[in-house]
Amino acid sequence: MGADEGSLRARLPDHQRAIDWIDGHIVRSPGRVVLVFLALTVVFGFGLGNVSTEAGTQQFTTGLPSERALEAVDQEFSPAFAPDTGSTTLIQRGGNVLSKPGLERLLGLQAAIVERPGLRATNTASAASSVAQQLDPTAIAPAAQRRAVERATPGEIDRAVRAVAARSDRFVGLLSEDFNAGSASARATIATVTHEVPAGIASGAGTSGDSPLTAIQERIQRLATSVGGDVTVFGTGILAGEFTAVILDSLLIVVPAAVLFILLFLVVAYRDPIDLGLGMLSLAMAIVWTFGFTGLAGIAFSQLLIAVPPLLLAVGIDFGIHAINRYREERVAGESVETAMRVTTDQLVVAFFIVTGTTVIGFAANFTSALAPIRDFGFVAAIGIVFTFLIFGIFLPAAKVWTDRFRARRGVPTFATSPLGAEGSSLGRLLRGGVVVARRAPALFLVLALVGSALAGGYATGVDTSFTQEDFLPPEDVPDVLEALPEPFRPGDYSVTELLNFLEANFATAQTSRTTIYLQGPMYRDTALESIDRAGRNPPAAFATDGRQADAQSILGVIRTRAAADPRFARLVAERDSDGNGIPDDDLRAVYDYLLDSSSRSQTLAYLGEDFRSARVVYTADADASQSAVETDARVLADRFRMAATPTGQTIVYQAVTAAILESALTSLLVALVGASLFLVFIYWLFEGHGSLGIANVVPILVTIALLAGSMRFLDIPFNAITATILAITIGLGIDYSVHVTHRFADERSQRPLAPALERTVRGTGGALLGSMLTTVSGIGVLALALFPAIGQFGVLTGLSIVYSFFASLVVLPSALVVWDQFEHGDGRLAPLFGVGTAPWLEDDGTSADR
Repeated sequence: MGADEGSLRARLPDHQRAIDWIDGHIVRSPGRVVLVFLALTVVFGFGLGNVSTEAGTQQFTTGLPSERALEAVDQEFSPAFAPDTGSTTLIQRGGNVLSKPGLERLLGLQAAIVERPGLRATNTASAASSVAQQLDPTAIAPAAQRRAVERATPGEIDRAVRAVAARSDRFVGLLSEDFNAGSASARATIATVTHEVPAGIASGAGTSGDSPLTAIQERIQRLATSVGGDVTVFGTGILAGEFTAVILDSLLIVVPAAVLFILLFLVVAYRDPIDLGLGMLSLAMAIVWTFGFTGLAGIAFSQLLIAVPPLLLAVGIDFGIHAINRYREERVAGESVETAMRVTTDQLVVAFFIVTGTTVIGFAANFTSALAPIRDFGFVAAIGIVFTFLIFGIFLPAAKVWTDRFRARRGVPTFATSPLGAEGSSLGRLLRGGVVVARRAPALFLVLALVGSALAGGYATGVDTSFTQEDFLPPEDVPDVLEALPEPFRPGDYSVTELLNFLEANFATAQTSRTTIYLQGPMYRDTALESIDRAGRNPPAAFATDGRQADAQSILGVIRTRAAADPRFARLVAERDSDGNGIPDDDLRAVYDYLLDSSSRSQTLAYLGEDFRSARVVYTADADASQSAVETDARVLADRFRMAATPTGQTIVYQAVTAAILESALTSLLVALVGASLFLVFIYWLFEGHGSLGIANVVPILVTIALLAGSMRFLDIPFNAITATILAITIGLGIDYSVHVTHRFADERSQRPLAPALERTVRGTGGALLGSMLTTVSGIGVLALALFPAIGQFGVLTGLSIVYSFFASLVVLPSALVVWDQFEHGDGRLAPLFGVGTAPWLEDDGTSADR
């Protein structure tokens, strides 16, 4: 190295020396670079075998305060050292389920379940059992109950049905709402089977994707099919199995469709089979690295992570098209392979780094979420973007240099060398629409764009927030287009959604929910039981009532039931009831001790802590009450108690998740926007000497976010566990487009007047952006084919965010750059910015683009 060259290198900025080091390896040793990256791909490939799946709602509820309270309730009010229990619901439909043949079929299935040890059934209950015991009170086992029905005449069975219905609301609750006592008929009924299963069944608020009941319930379904009759099995095991199946089936549909669409558009963008192969190989490596890493790191693949591959494809496609397009620009200008690639990487490594930094900030903003799956999503997506930067910023250029040299040595023809949006092309003219506006009245247009965005943002404040089990389930009817797919892409048969809808439509009990108030305090205090009674009087509107009292289950119910059957206990209660209302209010320890020493011990411990310092009260919510109304009114009920009272239960936990989703969406948006803005200001100050350029870079992102949020309300798409990430993701992906335009403009502006610099920027970068946008939207749009709604909505929103980002970068950003340039380099006159007077940048008509 000569003295002059050494002194010149010493004066280079630190980042330029790093870029030159990368350039040197790419240009001088491309084969070694390629081999290193392929070796790392093999290493990460081993991690793919360790990837596990996690599905369902429980992953979102874990760790929330209300969930921890629910776990505490389950642990405290369950028998010590008892095995876990689970339940299976049998749904019988068709004809009259209360007819003699209908009762015999269901009781026969119940008997077959109990008689098989592998099904671990400890108890069964059904309307058929109640009718059989009305016919023969000694018939306890299902087999004996079936024999009782077999011996009875149809008339005796009808009379037994009417007798049981007259005295038992629970019996009626097991029958569909079309039950007619006069004709002793109903079209459907439900039965329950209780199982004693190995430890590990959680009684939490969510549904896990891995349940020991899955195998048991699948065996029961096969058994139900073998005994005949229209009986369907439903339960958490079946639900968990379908959660996992939906993930796998969605991947089988979405990934190949994405690859097909991406391949079609990349053929147009690259127009060269070798370049196309390099681009596809780079995309595949990004996916392998990312999910190989998750396998090695032990991060389970959840529904939310289905969105990561399309996101990586979105950024990877953009990087790949920009790299090849920029390289071709230099090659068309007559530069050698080495010089063209050095110019390309000098510019694009910086642009890719800025895009990677802002995108990582956008994804990492999800770390602020209280929900673990959203945090995992942010982490995996951020790691994936870093991998994508390395692969497309180093591997792809090295592979391109190596293949072009190979082509030159072997005489392999090059099929396409011209970049997208070349000067004089129809596409180039079409892309300059934003430049035309920016040359005439940039500030006026910018004000109109920002005002319109503010209006869209105001409209977006009405976006709903939700968290329901249905977000993770397949549709009741799989679209015909998916049913027509060949194996193995055709989705399986799903029953859960149809069964849930059937239960809600036909059984009142399926429409209600229960809320638990967890009490912590001295339950032996004289006023403790009176407090429980008073809290339930005239309850808030969200809770069902029995007269003026809330429909609730508590230690009071255990006391009343025992007193009605045990005269000695009734006298004990009466002696300790000073006001004669049937509720003891003196020496409560004696009442509790009696219950614990009696056959009512297990029922007592279900509602009262063994140390008498805690209790739970379970309230039934009104069937028409919304999730938010139940949560709000549960807190009103809790406030009525004179001791620590915590509302919990599935509805409360789901509402807590809903609140966390909204908070996550807004917080991650704020963190991503502020973080990305500060990063851009710093980076442009470091690289270009103009930190204010970062502010101009953010303008199209603000427009995009406002339009996307407004679109969510217009399309009636709520923030849910999946779409809660979309605003932060929009910042990450949207900045990708605006950074390419801004950074290219900064390079061009350092060499040319404003007008030609803007023209060259939009024409050169705009073509690559268009190819990237079309390819990415097509690849991500296939998420709409996913088999559960939330991912489909995510695909629609992500596609919209990319379209909005593209147009904002090519239509709004040029005006922002002209305004910025006028303040940084202009004469300070504002009138031309609003289209009044002569604009100095109009003096150049744009034809001197190469000046």
